[in-house]
Amino acid sequence: MSAAPQAVPAVRVSVWDPLVRILHWTLAPAVLVGYATGDDGGKWHEALGYVALAAAAARILWGFIGSRHARFADFVPRPSRLTTYVRALTARREPRYVGHNPLGGAWIVLMLALVLVTGGTGWALSLLGEDNFEWLEDLHEGLAGTLLAAAAIHVAGVVWESLRHGENLVRSMFTGRKRAPGPGDR
Repeated sequence: MSAAPQAVPAVRVSVWDPLVRILHWTLAPAVLVGYATGDDGGKWHEALGYVALAAAAARILWGFIGSRHARFADFVPRPSRLTTYVRALTARREPRYVGHNPLGGAWIVLMLALVLVTGGTGWALSLLGEDNFEWLEDLHEGLAGTLLAAAAIHVAGVVWESLRHGENLVRSMFTGRKRAPGPGDR
């Protein structure tokens, strides 16, 4: 009598280096808790804004000098590539990417820009005084809400992609590893 065949474990590859993961998990709570503390957060709100600004600046630098999948050259799409991917996505024919897919890559750039502009307006408010620049405070709050909405869409995209391609992307942002590319993957 022969034993039942055992499942072969999926080969996993390193994708997200430690700095990408540290910066990601630094930015996420800094933005969320910073938003939650709002105006009443005082020094905590301000400190979280500086943490978010520093993490975003470090991530941008790492986007030029970091590991393969951390580099902007690897995941920031040209408009034609983004359009092709979105068409495939809406037709439910999108390929699996080992790194960021084109829409995810574009979304990362959007969120980094929102962190920088939101943090920059907050910094300006701390220097100039909130009472003197109500329009700047309104802009800061609007940007913060937009950033939070972008983060929520990012999480929805991660859930969608995880379900669609059978891979726990949240786990990969902790471990740094994903399933090795298969036929049709990019």
